Amino acid sequence: MKFFVDTAEIEPIRELAATGLLDGVTTNPSLIAKSGRDFMEVTREICGIVDGPVSAEVVALDHATMMKEAEVLRKIADNVCIKVPLTVDGLKTCKALTGEGTMVNVTLCFSSNQALLAAKAGASFISPFVGRHDDNGFDGMDLIEDIRLIYDNYNFATEILVASVRHVTHVLQAAKIGADVMTAPPKVIHDLFKHVLTDKGIEGFLADWAKTGQSIL
Repeated sequence: MKFFVDTAEIEPIRELAATGLLDGVTTNPSLIAKSGRDFMEVTREICGIVDGPVSAEVVALDHATMMKEAEVLRKIADNVCIKVPLTVDGLKTCKALTGEGTMVNVTLCFSSNQALLAAKAGASFISPFVGRHDDNGFDGMDLIEDIRLIYDNYNFATEILVASVRHVTHVLQAAKIGADVMTAPPKVIHDLFKHVLTDKGIEGFLADWAKTGQSIL
C-alpha cells in the first residue's frame, strides 16, 4: 500500500520523505489555509521534495473554470495531481484531464456508487473519506470493502486512496482490505512506528550495553 501524507506543512513532508516511505502528498484548501502560505508557492515546494503525486485541488464549481484552474496547476510540476470534487462538473473535468494524460484525484467520496462513477470517468485516484463516514454513524471501512469489490469486478485502474484517516487502525484495516493508497496526517504515520514492546526492548538493550562499558565509535 502506498503512503501519502495529508498536509501542506513542509518540514513534516521533508522528514517523512527522508525515511523513503513516502509515496506522495495530498493537500486541500483547508490545509493550505492552515499553512498560511501562498498556494502556488507551497505546492511547488512540495513537488520538489517528493517524486510521487502531489494533489492540488481546484476551487471552482463549474467545469469550464475547473479546467482553467487545472491548466494553471498542472504547470507547477509534472507530478501535480489535480484534485476535483465528486460532482457532475468535477467528473466532466476528470474525464477531460485524464484524457489528456493528467493525473486526477476525485475527492469527497462517501458512497460506492460515487466511486463507480469516478472510475468510469477515468479517475487516477478516488478518495473515500473514512473518518467523516464514521462521524456520521457509518463504518468507513465497509465503504472501502465495497469499492474494492466493485473495482476488482471490472478491473478498473482507479486507485483507492483512503482519506480522512484518523488513527493507525484505519491504516491497518485499509491494508487488510487491499486499498491501493492511504493518506494520513503526519502524526498518524509516526504513530505506526510506535509499540510499547519496541520501546521496552530498546531500553533493555541499552541498559545491557552500558554494563559492558564498550563503545562502537
